[in-house]
Amino acid sequence: MNLDTYLVTDDGLSGNRSTLEVVEAAIASGIDVVQLREKGTSARSRYELGLELRETTREASVTLIVNDRVDIAAAVDADGVHLGDEDLPVAAAREQLGPDAIIGRSVSTIQAARAAERAGADYLGVGAVFATDSKDTEAAQSELGVERVRRIDEAVDVPFVAIGGVTPANASDVVAAGADGVAVISTIAAADDPETATRELHEAVAAGKESRTGDRTDGHNG
Repeated sequence: MNLDTYLVTDDGLSGNRSTLEVVEAAIASGIDVVQLREKGTSARSRYELGLELRETTREASVTLIVNDRVDIAAAVDADGVHLGDEDLPVAAAREQLGPDAIIGRSVSTIQAARAAERAGADYLGVGAVFATDSKDTEAAQSELGVERVRRIDEAVDVPFVAIGGVTPANASDVVAAGADGVAVISTIAAADDPETATRELHEAVAAGKESRTGDRTDGHNG
């Protein structure tokens, strides 16, 4: 599973475009993962949109994840589910979706990251790394900073994406600090040109990985 660029959908931030249109634009520029979120809509609406996104992502060989709802993930044949603190435990989601499902877990602390890894999460979403208006977060889960990303990278082996206020301007920093990729909402959904925004995000992630590789080659890191 490639986690370089990860789009979390939000129709409320997409302007006069539909979520499907935003996803199609992101796919055109090589988005790696799409997460169906749309928390403000009904389960039926998310299910119907999920069917559309499943068809679109499958044709493009893009991973589809559903936020929170294990039942919707199963119903639309998504590749997996992303869970938060109030959702089913990782083990319960695994039992429902099967051994091949991709299960992600939101974390903001080293302790939570280690617990999610022990529970069998396939990847983590670490955030909010920077200030964000796209998602309500408690103070303890807000503006964690690049250093927290670095410390979580040192603490766990499971791959993770950095989320929360991530843009092409700072994506390279969090990847250089150890994130395997970045997850965004408004950076793509609210962009004037989602294709360009996705492409710029890819370039920033690549720059961050190149920087990290260079540091290790020079003996400055691990």
